[in-house]
Amino acid sequence: MRLDPAAFVADPQLIHEMEKHSAQIFCSDESVLFRQGEAPVGLYILKSGSATLTMTSPVNTEVVSVEANTGSLLGLPGLIGNEPYTLTAVAHSGSQLCFLARDKFTALMSTSPLLALKVLQVLAAEVRSARSAILQREARPPRSPRQLTPARHP
Repeated sequence: MRLDPAAFVADPQLIHEMEKHSAQIFCSDESVLFRQGEAPVGLYILKSGSATLTMTSPVNTEVVSVEANTGSLLGLPGLIGNEPYTLTAVAHSGSQLCFLARDKFTALMSTSPLLALKVLQVLAAEVRSARSAILQREARPPRSPRQLTPARHP
C-alpha cells in the first residue's frame, strides 16, 4: 500500500513552535527512531535528510512503506492516541531531526489551541492518505486464481 508522503508534513508555524521545545538529533548512521508496537515516548520532526516509515504484518510481510518528506511529523498518531506506534521509523544517515518528548508536546498542545488544530490537520491528512491507498488497492482488478491442472497418472 502506498501512502502519500505529503500527508505527514506539518505547517511551518507548527514545526517552528515545536522546535523551540525539542532536542536536536543528527544521525551519522541509519537510526531506528521507533518500532511498530512500541509505546510512544515522543514525536520526531524530520528537518532534513530522509526517513522511511514501514508497517509489517504479523507474519513479517511489509504492508506499507513510505519515504517521509522534510517537515514530516513522525509518530504523531501513537502519541495523540496514547497507543503503540503503528509504524516503524528509520532515519537515514545524514538526517537531522528534532525530538519533542511526550510531556512537552502535551503542554504545548494544551496551551495553544491554534497549534492543536494544526496537529489535527496533519492527522486528518494521514487518515485521508490511508483511505485513498485502501481505495486504490481495492480498485485494482483481482488477481486471477492460479489454475490447477489435474495430476497425470501413468
